Amino acid sequence: MSLTHRRLAVAFAAAAALSFCVGARAADAKDVNVGVAIPAATHAFTAGIVFWANQAKKDLEAAHPGLKVTVKTASGAPEQANQLQDLVTATKINTLVIFPFESAALTKPVAQVKAKGIYVTVVDRGLTDTSAQDAYVSGDNTAFGRIPGEYLVKALNGKGNIVALRGIPTTIDNERMDAFNAVLKKHPDIKLLDAKHGNWNRDDAFKVMQDFLTRFKQIDAVWAADDDMAVGVLKAIEQAKRQDIKIVFGGAGMKSMVKTLMDGANPLIQANVSYSPKFIYDAIKLTTEARLKGEKLPPSTIIPSVLITKENAKQYYFPDSPF
Repeated sequence: MSLTHRRLAVAFAAAAALSFCVGARAADAKDVNVGVAIPAATHAFTAGIVFWANQAKKDLEAAHPGLKVTVKTASGAPEQANQLQDLVTATKINTLVIFPFESAALTKPVAQVKAKGIYVTVVDRGLTDTSAQDAYVSGDNTAFGRIPGEYLVKALNGKGNIVALRGIPTTIDNERMDAFNAVLKKHPDIKLLDAKHGNWNRDDAFKVMQDFLTRFKQIDAVWAADDDMAVGVLKAIEQAKRQDIKIVFGGAGMKSMVKTLMDGANPLIQANVSYSPKFIYDAIKLTTEARLKGEKLPPSTIIPSVLITKENAKQYYFPDSPF
């Protein structure tokens, strides 16, 4: 099955589960004006977000003549807040799908959009006040933190030192870290030496890992809560020539990491956890199809995250994807 067919199958399954008719057409498609606000492609995962958002625009506008989907990318929270104002006043959207750059900084701007009667779907990085949204679509961030925690505890036989690299301060980062900590609390012989924000960025993660390597003489495992950060972590470990670290657990199934896992090319990479950027495609499609039918999405739609190992890695390897 091709990448496109596999991706579309996921979208169709998600839509069916929500009892929406995928591909439904409406005579008033011209009356549905969708704005999509997402982070710019500053790293591999958001490159995937941008790719799938534009694919959704292309597919939906082709399927529904008259429908308008406008995609805006922002390099920071202030820029994204300004783009929301532009989408409302200039583009005159009546539906918004937003992947917030940050949670707290975007909550009030999104609330102001909703107050104008615009339907709002928030994706992935949740807002600090859920009353500012109509619907929420995300991967399973609790599982994203729990699965690495459980894997590392088992791999270290319940004893060892771990450091962690967090993402950008957001609700999902908190969910992931809370779930990871909840696992470790059950195992007192596992010590979390420190956890710092690497901002889902390989260069920032490289610097954070350098600091960890300087301060801690014995590190058994690293949880880098994103594969881009794991790349930076691996570079820092290689430069420091450290031999004590047994595992680097990243996350989100970046194709290069999954390929490394499949090939057994790096003994530090033993597992991963799924979290595909394609959920932005699903969120845009489900929201638009619902609006075309005059319906609403459920308050929350969570797309499962699962453990990726060498045995099942082929199922999660999409070489044509930008991520």
